[in-house]
Amino acid sequence: MKYLIAGLGNIGSDYSNTRHNIGFKVLDALSEASNAVFSAKRYGDIAQVRHKGRTFVLLKPSTFMNLSGKAIAYWLKAEKIPIENLLVVVDDIALPIGTLRIRKKGSDGGHNGLFDIIQILGTQEFARLRFGIGGDFPKGNQVQYVLGEWTPEEKEILPERCKKASEIILCFGTIGLELTMTQYNKK
Repeated sequence: MKYLIAGLGNIGSDYSNTRHNIGFKVLDALSEASNAVFSAKRYGDIAQVRHKGRTFVLLKPSTFMNLSGKAIAYWLKAEKIPIENLLVVVDDIALPIGTLRIRKKGSDGGHNGLFDIIQILGTQEFARLRFGIGGDFPKGNQVQYVLGEWTPEEKEILPERCKKASEIILCFGTIGLELTMTQYNKK
């Protein structure tokens, strides 16, 4: 069984430590824990993680956040992965910092990366792991907030939360979406 795990973010050092790049940070944590190495491929950086007989294709799109759908569609087709085996890791300002929620479908919620994926795939029916980045910003400053760097206090919790997110990803592939939601969304 193969799974495509797409972590959303923006390429380049200007964005590497921003809240909007938490999808990249989660996949980096999973690849490091699994001794997998990313390599530059078409439309993104790719690594493969094997776990309990499953292959997890990790994708960090190089298309920038707002054009993530093109990379995801390409790698779903190239790896012959059905859409039900897609999991998108995305930042969410509606959740408190560090909160993790896995969902089987949903709207874009105002997130341009999710909007593009929905447009390209033609469906909202794909799993997503939402990583809370909080919403503590003045009205009208959402872009500055999500593209802003983590505070020192926020940085302290990231390693543990990225490890937990990695655990959720592996559970998604081994015990399935429904059981993973039951196990992790209650906490």
